Amino acid sequence: MDPKLWHKVAGISGVAALGLGTYGAHFFKPQNPSYKDVWQTASLYHLVHTAALLGAPLTKNPNIFGGLLTAGILAFSGTCYTVAYLEDRTYSKLAPFGGFAFIAAWGSLLF
Repeated sequence: MDPKLWHKVAGISGVAALGLGTYGAHFFKPQNPSYKDVWQTASLYHLVHTAALLGAPLTKNPNIFGGLLTAGILAFSGTCYTVAYLEDRTYSKLAPFGGFAFIAAWGSLLF
């Protein structure tokens, strides 16, 4: 697979991160204000790890690094967005797997 594919994935993810971040900042009004913090955490991790995707083609194993970051964004940030939007923490079961994927992605740079 072409390592530059990760730039396209980062582009799609960046559009989503900015759109969801804007929605969260200007339109998201949960009944329980603590869910606003959950949304902001999702947004922060989404955007930071999207920026990191831009560096995937420069790594020794771009598909491992990019794949793990993408899995982390989907599992961690996606779960947090869902929990916040639905205001229901029962949907939080995938978040730890996303966090582990982020850790594994950064760890993969050691090899």
